[in-house]
Amino acid sequence: MPEWLDNSFFAMVGLVVFLGLMVFFGVPGIIAKMLDGKIKQIETDIAEAKRLREEAAALLVEYEQKRVAAEKEAEGIVAAAKEEAERLTVEAQASLADLVARRTAAVEDKIAQAEAQAIAEVRARSADIAIEAARSVLSDEMNKNGGKVVDAAIADVGSRLN
Repeated sequence: MPEWLDNSFFAMVGLVVFLGLMVFFGVPGIIAKMLDGKIKQIETDIAEAKRLREEAAALLVEYEQKRVAAEKEAEGIVAAAKEEAERLTVEAQASLADLVARRTAAVEDKIAQAEAQAIAEVRARSADIAIEAARSVLSDEMNKNGGKVVDAAIADVGSRLN
């Protein structure tokens, strides 16, 4: 047998026949179609991923803007609450000062009324005591000089009427 007809030659012939049959039955076209389909699927997946990435970036920007707006709104609410608290504190202090002033004035008025009433009672009591003392003195005087005083009073009335 010639030297070129060894096992390598038959392996080569088998390979060529195999490849020829593959080409004859259109296996490369089928493989190409499968690869093209896979390429299209990958391109579709990449396009979908890009779209989702852009959508996620847009959502991120939107939510970042909403977060910033919410933070500003929260700061505004906190500032308004602080201002309201300060205003209420000032109003409460003013109201308390007004209440204290009114109560102080009312107490001072009651004290002044009590003083005036006490002075009036002392004067009335003093007048009562003075009247009682005068009555007592006059009574004693009338008992001692009763007739003389009455006669003098009658004479005095008579002289005044004429």
